[in-house]
Amino acid sequence: MIIGVGIDVAAIDRFEAALERTPAMADRLFVAAELWLPSGERRGVASLAARFAAKEALAKALGAPGGLHWTDAEIYTEDSGQPRLRVRGTVAARAAELGVKDWHVSLSHDAGVASAVVIAEG
Repeated sequence: MIIGVGIDVAAIDRFEAALERTPAMADRLFVAAELWLPSGERRGVASLAARFAAKEALAKALGAPGGLHWTDAEIYTEDSGQPRLRVRGTVAARAAELGVKDWHVSLSHDAGVASAVVIAEG
């Protein structure tokens, strides 16, 4: 049963400008594994914008309650290339409250826009 669906978009250039204006913002939005590739290089801004859109979509799928912490949701990529979602803390508590058992995540970025869809399944 679908408990919630969220979708969000982020203009990549605006997201990049925000990161440049406020460098500490990246650490408030993302866990280290989201910021850095396994090779040790910093993840590209389009990929980060898509992950930010996924976190916004996640909040919408959970009913957009206050008090969720950005770093309590982690977007990671399986070896197959499929994006996945790992939750803890405030996000896991809200998901448990709603009966969420599984997540479905889709990320995309093209033409200057990053987008994400998150489905919460019970």
